[in-house]
Amino acid sequence: MAGRILSMARRQALVDELHAAKLRITPARVAVLDAVRQAEAPITHAELARQLAGHGWDATTIYRNLITIAEAGLVQRKDHGDRRWRFESVTAGHDHPHFMCTDCGTVSCLPEVEIKVKRGRGLPRSTSAGGFEIQIRGVCDSCADG
Repeated sequence: MAGRILSMARRQALVDELHAAKLRITPARVAVLDAVRQAEAPITHAELARQLAGHGWDATTIYRNLITIAEAGLVQRKDHGDRRWRFESVTAGHDHPHFMCTDCGTVSCLPEVEIKVKRGRGLPRSTSAGGFEIQIRGVCDSCADG
């Protein structure tokens, strides 16, 4: 993806998103938002910095743009328990679980599933309203086969 050229329509859609969020439009910000939108799984700052290497932006510029677009609500910033922030595209009404490999640390998106939590004593009310995240930990297929 590092050398990928944006179509004019795709670039304009990203610019429109940034504009609607009242953010200044910069080439770095457009590239960062596009890279997160195109990622197949949550992506770390380090992974994104490697992916965008060669475009003339340093790691600090990429990080600042990630934080800015996360604070604007265009991407989500989450910690999957390994003290590494990962960034993921925000899709309205689409919250999904993640799988984290306990050997290699890879985080991947799992298919959408429906989880119902019955109300019970001592259970926070937010769980009945879907106010929780699901994360499954285990060993991924690559590590299990290796």
